[in-house]
Amino acid sequence: IMSEFVEGFETMSKIGPCVSVFGSARTEPEAATYQQAVCFGKAMAERDWMVVTGAAAGIMEAGHVGAGRAHSMGLNIMLPFEQEANPIIAGDHKLVNMKYFFTRKLMFVKECDAVVCLPGGFGTLDEAMEVLTLLQTGKRDMVPVILLDAPGGTYWKQLQQFFADQLLGGGMIAPMDSHLYLVTDDCQVAVDEVLNFFTVFNSMRYVHDHLVFRLEEEISSELLADLNQYFSDLLTEGKFELSAALPEEKSEVDLKDLPRLVFRFNRRTHGRLRQLINCLNQRSIDDELRK
Repeated sequence: IMSEFVEGFETMSKIGPCVSVFGSARTEPEAATYQQAVCFGKAMAERDWMVVTGAAAGIMEAGHVGAGRAHSMGLNIMLPFEQEANPIIAGDHKLVNMKYFFTRKLMFVKECDAVVCLPGGFGTLDEAMEVLTLLQTGKRDMVPVILLDAPGGTYWKQLQQFFADQLLGGGMIAPMDSHLYLVTDDCQVAVDEVLNFFTVFNSMRYVHDHLVFRLEEEISSELLADLNQYFSDLLTEGKFELSAALPEEKSEVDLKDLPRLVFRFNRRTHGRLRQLINCLNQRSIDDELRK
């Protein structure tokens, strides 16, 4: 088990920004969902992102077909069926073969910068729901999550309706939880959702009881005032404040010069936290939030 962790973390530490792509291993190349995955992989590779998949056939292969070998990484699971590495990634130094599902899933979720799920079976649903659970409970730093259908497809739309009717209707999730993911059947919308997430927002970490957002640029005093007015419900005390890197962050040398937004987050309403990140990236507060 430890050797899988070491190999996985070492391999992923050497690649740039990456998106984990999930989907069925049984999807045929002529299927619309396969072609959608090819489209998405190609678009992300053109922007110098790595596409990480389970390395097998179907949607996983499609993501690699679009990205090409140089921008592909594979986390293969050793099974008695379905799971030989696809020809795009087979034999590549960025292919990691794993025996255990839980180590593989950790690599997919912990080390990625975005998650895109196309239609799939039990495994795909398991992966999608785990990512949403980790975001909802704050056990994973915020990342964009896109549930991507083929053009005109209804796979994720029907699941979204189930969420609304059963989970939200039954009081088992909060209305704000819907901000943790995006459902779309448009490849370009999915690409924009990933890239726009990092327009101003760079990354986050906790320093004691403070949540620290590292930003690509310092926000305006007007936006800071708006955050304190419209997002005060996220705070346990105090207010949103601009800061330089905190002393506890000194080991993260590559981030030391980025401005910070520092605040005491309640650690409960993570869907609302995603709304805050959206406003930072838009450099303004939505009119809907002002009402």
